[in-house]
Amino acid sequence: MKLQELLIDELRDIYSAETQLVNALPNMAKGASTGELKNLIETHLGETRGQVDRLKQIFDNLREKPSGEQCKGMQGIIAEGSEQLAKQGDEAGDLAIIGACVRVEHYEMAAYANAITLARALGHDDAAGLLDETLTEEKEAGKKLMAASKPLIEQAQRSSEVREEQGGKRAHSARAGGH
Repeated sequence: MKLQELLIDELRDIYSAETQLVNALPNMAKGASTGELKNLIETHLGETRGQVDRLKQIFDNLREKPSGEQCKGMQGIIAEGSEQLAKQGDEAGDLAIIGACVRVEHYEMAAYANAITLARALGHDDAAGLLDETLTEEKEAGKKLMAASKPLIEQAQRSSEVREEQGGKRAHSARAGGH
C-alpha cells in the first residue's frame, strides 16, 4: 500500500470515528448528572462538528471522498461507554461518562498523530496543519475531562465514607442492643 493510500484510509477511519461521536455525544450529555459535565460534552460536540468540517476540507483538497468503512475501534469504545453508563448512577455514572470520553480522546489523539505524520511525509502541509489543530483540541478536551473527574471522585469517596460510617454505627447499635 502506498503512503497516500494509507493516509486516505486513516483519514476515512478518523472521519467515521468523528461522525459516530457527533451521534453519541448528545446521549452522553443527557446521561450526565452535573451541569458542568453536560456543558463540557456539549462544548466538545461543537468542536467535533468543526473537526468533521476540517476533515471534509482535507478530503476536498486531496480530491477524495470521506466515505469508507465504519471505524470499529470507535464503535467499540462508544458501545462500552453506553454499557457503563447504563450500569451506573450519580457520581459513578458521571465518572463512567468521563472514562468513556477520555478513552475516545486518547484513541483520537493516536489517530490524528499518525495522520499528521503521514500528511507531513507526503508534503500535505495544509492537511497536517488542520489535523494538528484538531489534535490540540483533543488534547485539551482530555485535560478538561480529567479535571472534571477530580471533584466527582472526591465526592464519591466522601459518600462512600459516610455510608461506611453509617453502616458501622448500625452494626454497633445492633450489637449493643442485642446484649
